Amino acid sequence: MGPLDSLLSDTVMQYLLAAIVVLPLLGSAAALLPAPPGLRGRNPEQAVLRHGVTVTGVILALAVALAAGFDHDDPARMQATTDISWIPALGTRIHLGTDGVSLPLLVLTALLTFLCALHSYFRPPEGPAAPSAKGFVALLLLLEAGTLATFAVLDLLLFFLAFEMVLVPMYFLIARWGGAAREKAAGKFILYTLLGSVVMLLGLLLLGLEGGTFDMVALATDNGSSLAHGTQLAAVLAIGIGLAVKTPMWPLHSWLPDAHTAAPTTGSVLLAGVLLKMGTYGFVRILLPAAPDGMRTFAPYLAAFAVAGIIYGSLACLALARSGTGGDLKRLIAYSSVGHMGFVLLGIATMTPTGVNGALFANIAHGLITGLLFFLVGAVKERYGSTDLDHISGARGTATGPATAAATGTADTGPADTGTAASGAAATGAAPGRVSGTSAAVGTGGALYGRAPRLGGLFAFAAVASLGLPGLAGFWGEMLALFGAFRPAEGLSRPAFLVFMAVAAFGTLLTAAYLLVVVRRVCMGGHLEQPSAGDQPSGDQPSAGDRPPGGHRPSAADQAPADQAPAGRAPADEAPAGEASAADASATPAPDDAAPDDAAPARGATAAPAATRSPRSTGSTLTDVRPYEFAAWAPLAVLTVLAGLWPAVLLGLSDPAVQILLGGGSR
Repeated sequence: MGPLDSLLSDTVMQYLLAAIVVLPLLGSAAALLPAPPGLRGRNPEQAVLRHGVTVTGVILALAVALAAGFDHDDPARMQATTDISWIPALGTRIHLGTDGVSLPLLVLTALLTFLCALHSYFRPPEGPAAPSAKGFVALLLLLEAGTLATFAVLDLLLFFLAFEMVLVPMYFLIARWGGAAREKAAGKFILYTLLGSVVMLLGLLLLGLEGGTFDMVALATDNGSSLAHGTQLAAVLAIGIGLAVKTPMWPLHSWLPDAHTAAPTTGSVLLAGVLLKMGTYGFVRILLPAAPDGMRTFAPYLAAFAVAGIIYGSLACLALARSGTGGDLKRLIAYSSVGHMGFVLLGIATMTPTGVNGALFANIAHGLITGLLFFLVGAVKERYGSTDLDHISGARGTATGPATAAATGTADTGPADTGTAASGAAATGAAPGRVSGTSAAVGTGGALYGRAPRLGGLFAFAAVASLGLPGLAGFWGEMLALFGAFRPAEGLSRPAFLVFMAVAAFGTLLTAAYLLVVVRRVCMGGHLEQPSAGDQPSGDQPSAGDRPPGGHRPSAADQAPADQAPAGRAPADEAPAGEASAADASATPAPDDAAPDDAAPARGATAAPAATRSPRSTGSTLTDVRPYEFAAWAPLAVLTVLAGLWPAVLLGLSDPAVQILLGGGSR
């Protein structure tokens, strides 16, 4: 290849990366404009959703082209660079570039955002407070812009601005399109992350001013030689706190379960699949190369918090997975992220190429697997009207309060649904917020393997991938993190890290335990007790308050999640066996290619007498995987397998770059 061809190639790569960062911002602004008359389709809502799919699809294509043009023979070199003076007084520059550390994260972000936009086109998120689709698409693209910029910029101040840019769109995605307690969860999310960011900004300013530059490449090349030990300690502590909140690291994690539980499906996918990676990326890109002495001092503490998070997250998941506790499936997956990100932090704390490569690999694996899991949990919620594990598995429970209310869907609905829930309680003479014995006792009457086998199979696949089954993506990152802890970097206490390794290895057993329990309950169902004669009146049709969740078509106020179905409409997919003909006709699943709203049943369908229904029936079916769902989920499943079978593709990108960032440390 001649000099001209090489120059052209570098120029094209430079423009590709710049377009990847800028195009989402332009697309976000364009989403708020009126659609041209020829592109409106059936309605303006459809047009703006199509706009979101188009823009994110173009960005994904550019990211794939960037990866294809990347010089894989020299992944440690910063490529596709743009370096323009921005604020000369501060020495701040618009410096963009990518290497083997950031390139996989750029592609992952573009992929997950496109899949979320595609899913939302066919299944627009709905909620009591949801505005038009324009706001949703604009926020989605703004979120993508901030995330991509975080992984592409090479200036500390630009990194901070991009890091903060994602907070506003994620806040509104949760607060406006979320489920129950969405405003509280969104407020907690913004409060934690903003407080962490304020501390992080102080650390970034200290690092840049004392180091004489805000350029990350220059700071990494200097390798902390111009920074005093005390300065490195202060910078690592301040920046590390801000990054640990976003990761999140135990005990700064408490915003995450609430945010995931309340967020719509797309919000949960992007929060777990992309946003959490921004924190761990900052540790690798900034702290490890720029302040190595400070990191070496704090590494044992970081590792201790990491393994504490592994055990804590696993125990929390085991508690939520127990039958009769009313555990929420989305909340469980959120707590599992605390444990999985603990392995990432443990790998970083070893300060070895083996451990850091494992952390970077686990970042990508977690984004693929947990993104798929949240897509699947959203589909389960749409079909069952709830993410309550007792309700999904058909387990009998007598607990009261919010956990049990979730079994009837009240915990997943907005404020508009509370009136109907209260009236249902009044019909049985029960106090509002308390579920009657029969309602809590009888579950759905069947689990995914029997009612939606392809959906159940995909859920089981994602769960075993998450527990680290060899041959799938979840295995390699955690194994390499443990190997790194077995022989940490010089200057770190090996006995301490051997203890951390043993505790983390025990955490893998706990992870396997709770995920297998979840697979058994969600896919195979739980034990159903036959209701006593006094639980259900025979012969006459039961009142609304006496109907079990699995024995009738729930109303929207009882079952429909706030971000999936509007108030007053029943879920499209639930149709118990033995219903009257009118209910059967209304419950017939829509064709797979039909829009979700088209699949809604007729309102006012009546239920058959209790004598014609069996609360233990497993004959009812759910709509299995739809074509658009398959299109959104299949890439994640395929990449999970490919990354597990050929880990050298990712490790070959990251290892040379990690060696440079660590100053040429040996494995």
